[in-house]
Parts: sequence; C-alpha cells; structure tokens
Amino acid sequence: MTSAAAPIGLALRDWRHRRRLSQLDLALEAGVSARHLSFLETGRSKPSREMVLHLADQLEVPLRDRNALLLAAGFAPVFAEHALDDAELAPVRDALDKVLAAHEPYPAVVVDRSWELIAANRAAGLLTDGIAPELMAPPANVLRASLHPEGLAPRIANLAQWREHLLGRLARQVALTRDPALQTLLEELRGYPAGGDPPPPAQHDVFVPLRLRTAGGELAFLGTIATFGTAVDVTVSELSIESFFPADEATARALRELA
Repeated sequence: MTSAAAPIGLALRDWRHRRRLSQLDLALEAGVSARHLSFLETGRSKPSREMVLHLADQLEVPLRDRNALLLAAGFAPVFAEHALDDAELAPVRDALDKVLAAHEPYPAVVVDRSWELIAANRAAGLLTDGIAPELMAPPANVLRASLHPEGLAPRIANLAQWREHLLGRLARQVALTRDPALQTLLEELRGYPAGGDPPPPAQHDVFVPLRLRTAGGELAFLGTIATFGTAVDVTVSELSIESFFPADEATARALRELA
C-alpha cells in the first residue's frame, strides 16, 4: 500500500489474499471479469467509488478498513465514526443497556475491536471477582484480564482448553485484519502460563465451556457473540456483546440463587 503506482490495487490484492480467494473466485462473486479485476490490482485501471465499495463488500472488509480503501483510491471516507457517548449513538447505548440487563442473572459484557471492556451487567461481577485492580483499570482488556496470572486464570478450571480457544480466536482475528495492536496483544498473551496441554475434544463435545471455580463450587458456561448486523458507523460495527449462559442445570440454579 506504500507504492505510488497503485495503492488501491495493492490494497485490494492484499484483502483478497487474506480471504484466500483467487482473482477468478473474487471476480465470479463480484460479478466482474477477472481481466478487469487484474487491471484494478495492477493499477492499469482505476476503480470507481462504487466498485471499491462493491469489492469491499464481497471481501467482507470491516468498515474502518473500507474507509482506508476509499482513501487509497482517492475518495473520501463514507462511514462515520462517532464516540460511543456522542448523542448520535444514544439509541445504541440504550440497546446495549437493555440487552445487558435482560441477560441477567447471567454474565454479559460489551467489548470493542481491541477487546477493551465497554460495558458489563451486574452478573459479570462473577467473572471479574478477584482480578487485580490494575487489570480492570480503564481501558481494561478482557483477554488480558482473563489469561493473566493475576486475572481470572487461577479460577479457570480448564485453563489450558479455554486459553487455546481464546488465543485461536484472536489469532484468526489477527490473520484477517493484520492489526499490529492485536498482534502485539496475541504475543503478550502467548507468554502467559498455559496451564498444561489442552485435552483433545471429546467425541460428544459441542462447545468449549468456561469452567469457573467459585466459592459455591465449579460453574460451567457457554459463550455467544452478538454484533450490530446493520451498522454503518465504524464504532458500532466494532462492538461485540459477549454473553455467557449456564452450561448445565447446576450452574443455572447457582446463578439464580446468587441473583
């Protein structure tokens, strides 16, 4: 993308490689000729604003990076980026508050693209209990707080398995975005104690649970992820709601009693 000849072409090719698509694959999905796509990538043709957005949509490029593609092609960004406390995002904040409250008595948190904690419901205190205060000081990173030796890690009964799950998820994110900050975070987390070798998944397993030691005994959770599927604001598009559900009836009963 530093080439003066065809920065947009190099950027498009880079995103195509990240998605492991050939020129022919992308051309077929986008409904353009492979020859035209080749000309765009080599700089022999200049894409229109609409073509940049169309190809970015086919490549599932995040909104922040779609703005970067537009700039590389010589166009102004089209996706706004507001701070979460701006008036324009009041409906978003209200929606997040409602989702977090409705999920109680089960834990739920909101994180951004960098895995920094944006919001949490009251039940999330079960996950943050005992974590060193400096790890929870804003901007708290939930992955660091989870796997750090002074974080949640000592209370995770299946630490090796859960650690492998989190690191694998972050590694896939790094591979797709090539975000240097996320790469640095991944390298940091890999340096934390592993808790042994993760066991191979059993034949009957359908998800990786979070098994948490508490004063009331071991609790088991399964996690889900929700995003704003129609977001056209960069900030909103990068928010994720991480919700934890009881993985067994004993955990559900314990959470109801705690509530």
